[in-house]
Amino acid sequence: MANYCVPEKGKAALLCISAQRDFVAQGSPVRACGWPSALPNIGRLVDCFRAQQAPIYHSVRLYKADGSNVDACRRQAVEEGLRILMPGTLGAELIDDLKPNKDVRLDPETLFAGDFQEIGSHEYVHYRPRWGAFHNTGLEDKLRAQRITTLVICGFSFSTGGRASVYEASARDFRIVLVPDALCNATEEAVQELGRMGIYLMDTVNCLAWMAGAGPSSVEAA
Repeated sequence: MANYCVPEKGKAALLCISAQRDFVAQGSPVRACGWPSALPNIGRLVDCFRAQQAPIYHSVRLYKADGSNVDACRRQAVEEGLRILMPGTLGAELIDDLKPNKDVRLDPETLFAGDFQEIGSHEYVHYRPRWGAFHNTGLEDKLRAQRITTLVICGFSFSTGGRASVYEASARDFRIVLVPDALCNATEEAVQELGRMGIYLMDTVNCLAWMAGAGPSSVEAA
């Protein structure tokens, strides 16, 4: 029987959720739990996909100062002066360690228009207006055009953007690899719950080996 959930490494893209400076900044109200241990592993995954010229998608949030595009749970705080993920600020930028070039800056105009900002070979940034990477974005069309069937998901923060993106990807029949040690705010219980959806779990070491050509023994269902 066909297994429609088994990841296909030759058709995989990396989806990195909200790897932005405000999520690691000292004193930031949205500082991610566990980022010091997750960030090096995210970097290793990004380097691996770059080396193999496999697609990388950085999915980012940007909050307008008037709160007009902010989630309902944070909108009032932004309207009253909370300044996080503001377009054009350093806090909204990708974390330097994950950039293909230290000089790369986000282009809010391009991102708000729904376009993908190409920041390197096969490497893109896109803006998502809500938690999930597919909600009102062109991500699915972009992946289909590249014949991507499998998403390797990492980044910040699993409890919001990460989990929502997993559900959205699954609803669109993408094969999914989740890398728990390259995620922030991911509890073991929450990750294990995804098994019924056919999500595969790999730690960073196994994911790198799998991408390099290791056999299916490196792949384990959640």
